[in-house]
Amino acid sequence: MIHKITLFVASLLFTATIFASPQIQHWETSNGARVYFVAAPELPMLDISVVFDGGAARDGALPGTALLTSAILNEGAGDLDTDQIAAKFAGIGAKFGASAERDMALVSLRTLTAEPVLETALATFTTVLTEPTFPQDSFERLKKQVLIGLLAEKQSPAALASRAFYKNLFNEHPYSTMPSGEESSVTNITLDDLKAFYQQYYVTKNAVIVLVGDIEVDKAKAIAEQAVAGLNEGEAAKEIKPVMVLEKAVTKKIEHPSSQTHILMGQPGINRTDPDYFALYVGNHILGGSGLVSILSNEIREKRGLSYSVYSYFRPMRQLGPYQFGLQTRNEQAAEALEVMRNTLIDFIKDGPTEDELNAAKQNITGGFALRVDSNSKIANYLAMIGFYDLPLDYLDTFKDEVNSITTMQIKEAFARRIQPEKMLTVMVGGEAQ
Repeated sequence: MIHKITLFVASLLFTATIFASPQIQHWETSNGARVYFVAAPELPMLDISVVFDGGAARDGALPGTALLTSAILNEGAGDLDTDQIAAKFAGIGAKFGASAERDMALVSLRTLTAEPVLETALATFTTVLTEPTFPQDSFERLKKQVLIGLLAEKQSPAALASRAFYKNLFNEHPYSTMPSGEESSVTNITLDDLKAFYQQYYVTKNAVIVLVGDIEVDKAKAIAEQAVAGLNEGEAAKEIKPVMVLEKAVTKKIEHPSSQTHILMGQPGINRTDPDYFALYVGNHILGGSGLVSILSNEIREKRGLSYSVYSYFRPMRQLGPYQFGLQTRNEQAAEALEVMRNTLIDFIKDGPTEDELNAAKQNITGGFALRVDSNSKIANYLAMIGFYDLPLDYLDTFKDEVNSITTMQIKEAFARRIQPEKMLTVMVGGEAQ
């Protein structure tokens, strides 16, 4: 079945702080896959992820290809059909997953480390990853599921707003399309397209392997070799072209029969290795990234009652990801809510945060990290982020110092240089989209 596209990377990009971080070990397999391993002996479990630079940004002229490719892997592999694959995993309590985001495709396994459970889980996982059979009947069923989902999106103002936001923010860039594709593109995708996509991107030179669990390093090396031994070596995916910044303000209004108007506002933001990352992250946490205690929430919810919630966040990717603001409000309040949101941003760029706001943000960011890394799977998600975006191995060790080193002046200067409220994209979807 099709796995919902997760945002696990996006949710980690700006919610990290520091703890007594795990020791990350790194090496390459004999066929060129990069491996990141953390020993976690507290529980007899193992989390494995194989991450490929094969997300929706690689779809080309057929958006939806990456999603369908990841979805079909466990529909048949080796001499197993989809029911047999599901039964093998279920019979030993193992959990298999596959998903496709804009930048990456992810195939994962969670299993107990006791034998013979581990051996069976790894063998099945390896077969699914390296020997998919691409059954035609499953392909047709998956396409229908995607098309039904696309049809349902037309009834969702939130989905319509998100699709219009990405399309108009990124224009001709590969980030402009949704991972689920479009009706026309999904209809035209063939099984041969999925096979070609798999052959090009599901290769070891394009892969990062993550292992977190109750195993020794020698066992981790053996498992990493086994997991990708059946894949072609291939080549790393080529660099995605840069994102172009907006040259002027753009407003898109979409009428929809609803009593609420969904408003999205934003611009291209930052990539994963941006030198302004921490200044912009901490600043946005104060502005709109800290929930009900943010400046935006105070201005729009508390003072004026225009919306129950309002947010802003950066989503850095390989290239510039979106800097997005959002809220929903009654149709007759849409213009006012938008004006307050825009003016609040302008004031923040002009004045910057106060010292009290900065100190509170630092405490909030650095205070709850233990809860965000309290399982092997969460640690594995961080390792996937570090490996895929080629971040330094001491990323977790230095995060707290980086956050705490930020000053109010750095935030003010970074926002003044990077954020342009006069060149924002605004998307409004609602009953009148005023």
